Amino acid sequence: MRTYFTSESVSEGHPDKICDQVSDAILDSHLAHDPEAHVACETLVTTNYVILAGEVKSHTEVDYEKVARQTIRDIGYCIPDLGFHYSENTVDVRIHAQSPDIDQGVSGNLGAGDQGLMFGYACNETGALMPYPIQLAHRLLERLSGQRRSGELDWARPDAKSQVTVEYDNGRPAGIAEVLMSVHHAPDADQEQMSEEVREKVIEPVLESCRPSLPWSGRLLYNPSGRFAIGGPHGDTGLTGRKVIVDTYGGSGRHGGGAFSGKDTTKVDRSAAYMARHIAKNLVAAGIADRCEIQLAYAIGKPDPVSVLVETFGTSRVDDLAEVELAVRDIFPLKPYEIIDYLGLRKPIFKRTAAFGHFGREPGDDGAFSWERTNRAEDIRKKVLG
Repeated sequence: MRTYFTSESVSEGHPDKICDQVSDAILDSHLAHDPEAHVACETLVTTNYVILAGEVKSHTEVDYEKVARQTIRDIGYCIPDLGFHYSENTVDVRIHAQSPDIDQGVSGNLGAGDQGLMFGYACNETGALMPYPIQLAHRLLERLSGQRRSGELDWARPDAKSQVTVEYDNGRPAGIAEVLMSVHHAPDADQEQMSEEVREKVIEPVLESCRPSLPWSGRLLYNPSGRFAIGGPHGDTGLTGRKVIVDTYGGSGRHGGGAFSGKDTTKVDRSAAYMARHIAKNLVAAGIADRCEIQLAYAIGKPDPVSVLVETFGTSRVDDLAEVELAVRDIFPLKPYEIIDYLGLRKPIFKRTAAFGHFGREPGDDGAFSWERTNRAEDIRKKVLG
């Protein structure tokens, strides 16, 4: 049976992603000097305007306006006449102290910072154990960003989107049916030239490097509206947390609804979602299943999950999934502060996660993307498969 599945990604200069990066840069600024800081920061951007709001409990002082301006500059909004410029924007700071009612639930008994349900997903479609459409969509924009920053695409501006449609044959990726790229550009840039350069300098190199390699139909929709000269926050207001499907699995796996960026990891929206991905990836790496989804659910102030669910969509090599669930509970720490210690989540590593996906990335020496490690696969294999 032939089916098609589509996922999208957005660049670091997309309005919503600007907000995610600013919020996570503020989180990192606190964690760099106060690993126990509690941060919940939201950002809004529009034409030459930034508003920062949220709640913080921290022993360190942070110049929020400076952090926001530097992050916006690093993204590439240092070009005149874009309607959004790191030094010209008004920055309105409305960040205040965290509620003591929330703090007592977290600090007193090391419980979850809020109620919620989180999902993690993995499949063996790619080497990163991610669904092919979202993994490819991210890598296209990562390549585009590099080409823009190096000057190879001197007409490109920071805002961009990608969308990839993959053809499946009986559930397995068989080919790339279509690639869509929308790139914010200089007003005088030629549409045909841009399309040719994106095909040659971005799409073809990424497709050649993808493993497993899939045939591409050659179909490219480039700036399908015909023009994208007005972009970034001048063209569309941005908010923290509006790209949760881009951040996770491109729609292939379920999502509990909680955003990641701007939140320290006492918020299980973030820490438990990372752990659920870690568990699912290790189960697939262990050969337990071809596809795996983990749900973890918590109550505010309580350390133990109220439920743990393992779903393998009929691909499990183990008849009794209750046995797999018991192995998960035995091997992986599931209390919020255990998760934080296990994954090393008190470090300033989060700005890096706020563009090009929180999952499917290589673990860094600084502890970033530690949840992508498959270091427990052998433990699972021995416990479940013998």
